[in-house]
Amino acid sequence: MNPSRRHILAAGLQAALVLGANPLARAQADWPSKPLKVVVNFPPGSSPDVLARAISVPLQQALGQPVVVENKAGASGIIGADQVAKSAGDGYTLLVTAGSLITNNPHLFAKLPYDTAKDLVPVAPAGRLTLFLMARGDFPAQDVKQFLAYLRSNPNKVSYGSAGNGTGLHIAGELLKSQAGVQAVHVPYKGASSALQDLLAGQIDFYFDPGIAIQHVKSGKLKLLATATPRRSSLFPETPTLDEAGLKGFDAGTTHGFYAPAGTPGAVVERLNREINRIVLLPEIRARLAYMAAEPTPMSPAEFDAVMQSDSRRYAAIIRAQNIRAD
Repeated sequence: MNPSRRHILAAGLQAALVLGANPLARAQADWPSKPLKVVVNFPPGSSPDVLARAISVPLQQALGQPVVVENKAGASGIIGADQVAKSAGDGYTLLVTAGSLITNNPHLFAKLPYDTAKDLVPVAPAGRLTLFLMARGDFPAQDVKQFLAYLRSNPNKVSYGSAGNGTGLHIAGELLKSQAGVQAVHVPYKGASSALQDLLAGQIDFYFDPGIAIQHVKSGKLKLLATATPRRSSLFPETPTLDEAGLKGFDAGTTHGFYAPAGTPGAVVERLNREINRIVLLPEIRARLAYMAAEPTPMSPAEFDAVMQSDSRRYAAIIRAQNIRAD
């Protein structure tokens, strides 16, 4: 027999023996052999839900198995996250969540039913969401520098809305107050859409928009003053950042992403990471992200984890300083 062929056969036999003796190795080799469940811990129509459903279609095609999206909303995302954290780490259950679950909740709640750092494994980012500083259409400022000057001259006479206490929009407002040295009245709502409606009605003066008010900027009903990220948005390249306005390093962005239960095999995580990183760069997914004022940010699991930890440290500081608590 040809020596090279003998080597190949021997290697194949050895691999078969290893797989036969190790059920876990055999299961990894067969993955996926059944449908995957993706738990979204926010309601239908929310940004994590939209991303999960958009990505699940090409992911299903890539894996050759159905990918079923299930909404499990409630308690600032904790209910759905707890379900995934307590699921088997076999690669068949995933979580898609807003970044606030990872970066904010551990600092807002005295006790969680799971350990965020230990029970949820970062898999891949779904997209980095940009927040936009927007003011009502008749606000007496034409640009961000005039806006900040007005706030400094009128302490606690200007109000801003958020999606609720402890949400990313609330944290962004507190970051603005802290870095700009201004005072403004916080008005919490049950969701960003409710805050937007009152902004349009002139009941509040400004808020940080997660991408749902862009149409109202284009129609002239609202003023887009700045982006809350270190670099300008590709959607509004002419709009300055808060960093450019003097609030150095201002970044209130958040990354939605995929997570798996602890114990999920590394090979499965790597495969999912590779596929999701490829999918978010597809033209149709990029278009969906742009519609939400988000951008694809392909990263390895370790890079993704590092970004989330950096966000967590930054937001923890403002949460402690302002003594913020969740609703």
